Amino acid sequence: MKILIIRHAEPDYENNTITEKGWREAHMLAERLAKLPISDVYVSPMGRAQHTAQPYLELTGKSAQTLDWLHEFRGRVWDEEKQKNRCAWNMKPRFWNEHPEMFDKDKWLQNELMSSGNVEEVWNETIKEFDAILEGYGYKKEGFFYRTEQSPDTTIAFFCHFGLGMALISHLSGVALPMLWQSFFMPASSVTTMVTEERVKGEVFFKCMQMGDTSHLYANDEPVSKKGLAKEFFEEIKNRKLMPNREEYIMKYIEEYK
Repeated sequence: MKILIIRHAEPDYENNTITEKGWREAHMLAERLAKLPISDVYVSPMGRAQHTAQPYLELTGKSAQTLDWLHEFRGRVWDEEKQKNRCAWNMKPRFWNEHPEMFDKDKWLQNELMSSGNVEEVWNETIKEFDAILEGYGYKKEGFFYRTEQSPDTTIAFFCHFGLGMALISHLSGVALPMLWQSFFMPASSVTTMVTEERVKGEVFFKCMQMGDTSHLYANDEPVSKKGLAKEFFEEIKNRKLMPNREEYIMKYIEEYK
């Protein structure tokens, strides 16, 4: 079995869609995916994921199932300094460096910050729903592997997001989610491929064959977007010479990335 975890194309967050470049990426991605024997397609309800899947669905005539839990990872932590909830993975490297438990698959949810919000609740919902889908294909989770009577030659695709996509990979691989959030990146419109390995009859483990692959962009001389990397914002601001309230805008995001 193959599981394709596809991050949405370059996002236009403000308008709940993808950029002009994102649409080009989505069409290139569609041409690539159309060559694969994908049996079922699952899509996040968010506009940027829906619009990324659209060219593929139109090209192939396939339909997709929208799943609410495929929404970008909704787990939030409480920021005591700012007195508000914030994204669970948007932390500076010094935070991860000071909390080694974040890299432990059994302890990261016990971290004081991670337990300050709803991260565990969202994590449990995500893996429960994901395993329910895999069980429909004959894979039942048992400890660190899946048990199956017959491993089907099936390819399924999930159009989703960085944070949520990494949660799926974490669950399949047994690697602590914060380690994936901190150390790996999925470019816009990239494809991550997880494949089954059955070394013992009926006992299946998933392995990552490709992470964040954007070969469809390279093949069409389309630059790979860095949307989602914090430094891209600062480069963008630095190069933007004319902008109302520029200093205020810069300070706002400096605070966000503290």
